[in-house]
Amino acid sequence: MTSVERALCKVPEVTLTFWIIKIAATTLGETGGDAVTMSLGLGYLTGTAIFAAVFVVAVAAQIAARRFHPLLYWLTIVATTTVGTTLADFADRSLGIGYVGGSVLLLALLLATLGLWHTSQGSVSVATVNSPSTEAFYWTTILFSQTLGTALGDFLADTSGLGYGGGALAFGAALVVIAGLYFRTKVSRVLLFWAAFILTRPLGATVGDFLDKPLVNGGLALDRFTASAVLAAFMVLCILVSAQTEATGSEGSEAS
Repeated sequence: MTSVERALCKVPEVTLTFWIIKIAATTLGETGGDAVTMSLGLGYLTGTAIFAAVFVVAVAAQIAARRFHPLLYWLTIVATTTVGTTLADFADRSLGIGYVGGSVLLLALLLATLGLWHTSQGSVSVATVNSPSTEAFYWTTILFSQTLGTALGDFLADTSGLGYGGGALAFGAALVVIAGLYFRTKVSRVLLFWAAFILTRPLGATVGDFLDKPLVNGGLALDRFTASAVLAAFMVLCILVSAQTEATGSEGSEAS
C-alpha cells in the first residue's frame, strides 16, 4: 500500500498486532454477547436487537469519520462480533435450523456480499476501503463473517465433540496453515486475509465459551462480565501501544 493509499484508507494496517486485537475482540464478542443474552436473561432476539442498534450507530460514525480512528474502528469490530454472536445463536437455536443450516445460510450471504462488492468496486481488498460505498460493503462483509464464524465455532465445539479447547486448537491450527501459505506461497493475499478474518471469529468464539461456560460443559465458568472487562482492557492497551508505535515510526520516517 502506498503512502497516499495509507492516508486515505480508514482501516488499520494488517500486522501481528492487528490479529492479536482481532482475536481479543472476537473473544470479547462471545463473552459480552453471552453476558447480555444469558447472564441478564434477555434472550437472543432482544440481545440481537440491542447489539444491532449499537452496530448501526458505530458503522454510521465510522463512515462519517474523515480519517482512521483506532478506538472507533475497534469499537465497530466489537459491535459486529457481539451482534454476530447473538444473531448466530438466534438462527441456530431459536429458529431451529441448527449449526449446519445456519453456517450454510451465512456462508451464502457472505459470498453474495463479497461478489456484489467485487462487481461494484472491482476489488475486495481492504486497501480500497476509502469511500462510503466501499465501507458499507466492508462492514456488511465483516458482519456476515463474524456471524458465520460464531456458527462454525459452535458447530465444531458442540456437534463434533471436540469441545471448546479442542475447537480453539483446531481453528488455531487452521490459522497457522494460512500464515504458512502467506509466507511460503503466492496465494492471493486478499483471499488469505478474508480466510484468516473469518477463522479468527470461531477461534475467539471457542475461547470465549471456554472461559465462561459451566465446568460440566467443559468451560472454566468465569464471570462473563469480569472476563469481558479484562478483554476490553487488554484491547485498549494493545490499541494504545500500537498507535504509539505507529506514531513513533512516522516521526522517524519524516526525520530521515
